[in-house]
Amino acid sequence: MSDIKIFENKKVRSHYDADKEMWYFSIVDVVGVLTEQPTLDRARNYWKVLKSRLIKEGNETVTNCNQLKLEAEDGKLRLTDVGSVEDIFRLIQSIPSPKAEPFKQWLSKVGYERLQEMNDPSQSIDRARENWQKLGRSEKWIQQRMTGQETRNKLTDYWQESGVKKGDEFAALTNIIHQEWTGLTVKAHKDLKGLKSQNLRDHMSEAELIFTALAELSTRQIAETTKAKGIRENALASKKGGAVAKNARKELESKTHKSVVTGDNFLPPSKDKKKLK
Repeated sequence: MSDIKIFENKKVRSHYDADKEMWYFSIVDVVGVLTEQPTLDRARNYWKVLKSRLIKEGNETVTNCNQLKLEAEDGKLRLTDVGSVEDIFRLIQSIPSPKAEPFKQWLSKVGYERLQEMNDPSQSIDRARENWQKLGRSEKWIQQRMTGQETRNKLTDYWQESGVKKGDEFAALTNIIHQEWTGLTVKAHKDLKGLKSQNLRDHMSEAELIFTALAELSTRQIAETTKAKGIRENALASKKGGAVAKNARKELESKTHKSVVTGDNFLPPSKDKKKLK
């Protein structure tokens, strides 16, 4: 289960291995947080240099380092260096940072919260709501985001049951749906909003969330009706489902004379923009 955790308003990509009952965290994201790098590229460079030094020292952090496919800035799943909580604790010892102790406490809390969520799944929903509230989202937006996620989960459940593989095939079908209803690929939509590693849905407007949910609901119902199996048949259903939302979008735009697909986002204002004020 891949996920994004929030530490001091900064996102840390993570993956929970249910079989091993272990969390893995993107090392580049952790390095970026601890060293307060302004960009992901700077964090990558820092990790590259540090990794080389640790290898020479025979440090166990690098020896134990695994790679998992996590969502990259372009929306695609790419192999990423990850470490367990124990590995990250060791890594923290190699990076002088005032964030070290708070980050250790945060890691411990993530592990504890996962145990709570396994006993009571509703708590994961509550935590997601809390994270969005911390990021300044309205209650109306949060409700729409959560409703859309439920619709998305039902679709991916169908895909998995019908023989579609997680990862690249899920991403490919998602892109078909998205491009059909918006006229943009997922990457192009992220570019329009000025997003990099951020989750596109977390920066959608209320209307974009609603039409995304309509497209995915339509896709699932069409796939279920046609009993679609595998990537090819589900790709056809995805195109048809996206078309339902596209037609509804065009109808609304003809009445409001406003584009549903927007470049607006929830990113904090840049330092340059703050200076101009």
